[in-house]
Amino acid sequence: MDYFIYEEYMTSTWDIIAERLGFMLVFGDLLWIPFTVSIQAGLMAFEEQGRANNSCFVANCLVFLLGYMVFRGANKQKHMFKRNPKAPIWGQPPKVIGGKLLASGYWGISRHCNYLGDLLLALSFSLPCQISSPVPYFYPIYLLILLIWRERRDVARCAEKYREVWAECRKLVPWRILPYIY
Repeated sequence: MDYFIYEEYMTSTWDIIAERLGFMLVFGDLLWIPFTVSIQAGLMAFEEQGRANNSCFVANCLVFLLGYMVFRGANKQKHMFKRNPKAPIWGQPPKVIGGKLLASGYWGISRHCNYLGDLLLALSFSLPCQISSPVPYFYPIYLLILLIWRERRDVARCAEKYREVWAECRKLVPWRILPYIY
């Protein structure tokens, strides 16, 4: 539903810009993602699961909402910046490096904060299964590996494309995905 409502924002994502419409995107969207995000529901439907208490439910909802806010907010900021580089971000003029790279809002926190949001969403899908098995955590673990690999490819691409401007961006925004950790 989110992609139908915010379809316009998807046009400026890595999937469309760098990977274009190819096997990886089609296979991922039509087969891989539906399979991996349904593992948790399948396990909960066919296995006896201990019931989580209300505080676990509330904590999981907060993880989901935080992940959604970061994911959607970051992608929206980037898309709006590409449409109008002078539009305010969080009520302030945007910090722009070399006239091309955004370094404010979510993008001033980490260079791929949208991936952090995506990872939090994936984790929220697995948390209702508790720690009964590592299987429900396949999706967030797989996604972590995929996004680190994708982030590193993007770093190489940006280093080649932007050169000195990219080096300045890395100094201003040192964190790749998770602030103060990675």
